[in-house]
Amino acid sequence: MAKRGAEQISMEEEEEEDPVVVQLQEEAHVHEASAHDHDHPYAFHVSGPRNVTSPNWRDLINSSWKDANYKRTVIACFIQAVYLLELDRQENRTEENALAPKWWMPFKYKLAQTLIDERDGSIFGAVVEWDRSAALADLVLIRPSGAPKAVLALRGTLLKSLTIRRDIEDDLRFLAWESLKGSVRFKGALEALKSVSGRYGSSNVCVAGHSLGAGFALQVGKALAKEGIYVDTHLFNPPSVSLAMSLRNIGEKAGVVWKRLISMLPLGSESPATGDKGEKTSVAGLKNWVTHFYGDQSSVISKKWVPHLYVNNSDYICCSYTDADGTEESNANKEKNEGLKSAQVAAKLFVMSKGKQKFLEAHGLEQWWSDDMELQLALHNSKLMSRQLKSLYSLPAPQHTPGKLR
Repeated sequence: MAKRGAEQISMEEEEEEDPVVVQLQEEAHVHEASAHDHDHPYAFHVSGPRNVTSPNWRDLINSSWKDANYKRTVIACFIQAVYLLELDRQENRTEENALAPKWWMPFKYKLAQTLIDERDGSIFGAVVEWDRSAALADLVLIRPSGAPKAVLALRGTLLKSLTIRRDIEDDLRFLAWESLKGSVRFKGALEALKSVSGRYGSSNVCVAGHSLGAGFALQVGKALAKEGIYVDTHLFNPPSVSLAMSLRNIGEKAGVVWKRLISMLPLGSESPATGDKGEKTSVAGLKNWVTHFYGDQSSVISKKWVPHLYVNNSDYICCSYTDADGTEESNANKEKNEGLKSAQVAAKLFVMSKGKQKFLEAHGLEQWWSDDMELQLALHNSKLMSRQLKSLYSLPAPQHTPGKLR
């Protein structure tokens, strides 16, 4: 009996672990997890940009944000952070081992707001703001010229079990209707963009997105532009493929064939004259509202919303943006397009020039901060952008005021 009691006591002592040993084991576990996260493929130092430095006191004189490559890179990093915010949420990461903050902290920004999809609780967007305290710690006394006070970043489709259903729903919405206005994400993104624009001023705010997120960024930016609020907009691999666009293209081609057929038929002398008069009247009215809306053409650019598009010809999702506008035009349409030229060319289209690439590489976000990237600024009109921005310039006829020339 005594022997059994001694064995039982010995076993109980073994089961009762030393608190010091427990603490050391926990620290070792945390260290092991931290080491694993340190080498995570999405860690900033692993897959982030190599040649981008954080703001420093020299930026007080010559801001890095004035460099278009730097700006594009940093904004793309903010979008990557939104993808990682959702992955951090799904993988239950804590503040100590979260991946997302490393993608905004080096640039002296902080997380101000996360946008949550009420349907599944997923994070689809975030607002990052200039972190004055972090900047002051590195002797950056003021915000560098060109650096936005706030950036609304929107992620694209995330093929994970917790988010794929709602992401695909919005993908199909765009595919069917070429519009995302019915989505709860559109409403949330628009409210967030209006909020920060009202707080900081539209000239100090930027909206950006990748893939599906670029579709949302384009449409919320356009919605504000219709209200006369022009926000700096950057769209990476924006979706361009839709059934609505395909059907519209078929209709346009049918219209061209019909016009050619009509032109072959003998017409009375009155019909062409009437048509010419109608065309001239239309062009005159067009020139009137262009002049009324824009005033002096030398100041056109400063009065327009000019989104920046970054596309890759090997990416079939966004490659339609590189289709040139007005390949076949009648003389009347050429005259009309001359009047619209300054209105329609309202986007900067940058095309990746790396030759043929696999789809996943061509559609990826990482390419936009890679060291070996080569961009070309497309100078031709984008047919798709002209169509999407057309409603911005379809203004009502100006009201004539007595004593004033229009």
